[in-house]
Amino acid sequence: MTTIAKFEVKYVQYLDEHGQLTTDDVPAIAKDFTALKKLYRDMALIRQMDSKAYALQRTGKMGTYAAATGQEAIGVGFGAAMNPEDVLVPYYRGQAAMVQHGVRMEEILLYWGGDERGSDFQNETARQDFPIAVPIATQSLHATGVAKAMQIRGEKRCVFTEIGEGGTSQGDFYEALNVAGIWSLGVVFVINNNQWAISVPSEIQTACETYAQKAIAAGIDSVQVDGNDIIAVFDESQKAAEKAREGGGSTVIECISLRLCDHTTADDASRYRPDGELDEGWKKEPLIRLRKYLEANGQWSEAEESALQEEVVATVQQSVDTYLNTPTDKPEAMFDYLYDELPERTLAQRELAIARGAK
Repeated sequence: MTTIAKFEVKYVQYLDEHGQLTTDDVPAIAKDFTALKKLYRDMALIRQMDSKAYALQRTGKMGTYAAATGQEAIGVGFGAAMNPEDVLVPYYRGQAAMVQHGVRMEEILLYWGGDERGSDFQNETARQDFPIAVPIATQSLHATGVAKAMQIRGEKRCVFTEIGEGGTSQGDFYEALNVAGIWSLGVVFVINNNQWAISVPSEIQTACETYAQKAIAAGIDSVQVDGNDIIAVFDESQKAAEKAREGGGSTVIECISLRLCDHTTADDASRYRPDGELDEGWKKEPLIRLRKYLEANGQWSEAEESALQEEVVATVQQSVDTYLNTPTDKPEAMFDYLYDELPERTLAQRELAIARGAK
């Protein structure tokens, strides 16, 4: 018997749960405290946004919402690694990266409030990005299509797309990896492994030791990182993006975190979580980890923390007010956003919506 191939998946962590560096060989951003403070602020902003979104849903002012509590370092980390000309193809828990790439928070709230105008991004950077994908894993194939177009045009750009670990069981994900490998496409696939695909834990989701290794069969580079370590997430995302822009092909980045909230506002995670899991999770979450690191280096204080919290609360509230004060769209809008020219079979339905809306 002859061994014809061997593979390995590397794990990357620079900042441990105590806010201490695990090695002296760290990327430049680990010493760029101005950049780290901004990342800390951006994570705090997303946490506050998620908290307000939950309150809006609970009071009947918005529809179902998927928060990213405890996973902020993933979306903020890879979102910060994107260039303005790169394209984001998000999934339903992708608000952190969306905001990083220029989507306004009120637009995300509009979308979850059932208003398709929330997908009409006004920021020039974000206008090229795709809308939120709720169907599981379809965004993975969309991302490869965008990357193929970039490749045909000879553009030095890349595509970022995110997926939950449960979504990697879908055929769309495997198909996307396969075509990305065959064509050497510039896609960075970010797997948000928050341990729970709704109520399904990883141990019964896959027999693989890692989700990152799913890239191996497609001939794609992969790495697993501590998803609560924003230094690791940002650095690996930046390296993968640079490689993609230069024609070096795709990368799969598996980010290990823990969902510290329900799967969505329609879920009750207390029914399936083991006792004590959340208590342990809150000790390792990304914001407190980065804050400890900043404090240990004399870069953060209680006064700065108080000022930051006041700022993010006010910023999010401004977006909430904009969302709540946006006039309701017309009922026929549900048809008008679907097609450039409405098919004959749906014209009568549109007229019925107009008539009922008038009442």
